[in-house]
Amino acid sequence: MAIKVKPVGASATKLVERAQAASAEYATNAAAAGGDWEAATRAAQGAFTQAVTASGIGARFARGVQKAGAAKYTRKVTAVGAGRFSQGVAAGQEDYVSGVEPYFSTIAALTLPQRQPRGSAANYARVQAVGNALHAKRLALLGVGAG
Repeated sequence: MAIKVKPVGASATKLVERAQAASAEYATNAAAAGGDWEAATRAAQGAFTQAVTASGIGARFARGVQKAGAAKYTRKVTAVGAGRFSQGVAAGQEDYVSGVEPYFSTIAALTLPQRQPRGSAANYARVQAVGNALHAKRLALLGVGAG
């Protein structure tokens, strides 16, 4: 006996309708799950390492990209991303500030070597001073030593 399956279109319509009705519940439950997410994610470090270093992972990744394709990417950017872009940027403002502040402060605290005439190789010392300071700050924030 064949298994009776609902039409895919009806299932998709039901999914969208139910999701719209459940958005407030999702927001409440997802916001309350931060601690559980952090604990589970920390505990998954080994599984993550195994997953991203598994044999053939690069080829599987490439096949997934090929399967999704440029058309899906474009469709989702147009249908979803464009409308959420400015809202997402606004929601991330606090994260941006806390993320870049240490680097802005590091740059502001630097005293660069004197600028030399245009084309002088000595000007690269100015760039190197900024690069070295930012790299050291990044490593310090990550809690690792300079390597």
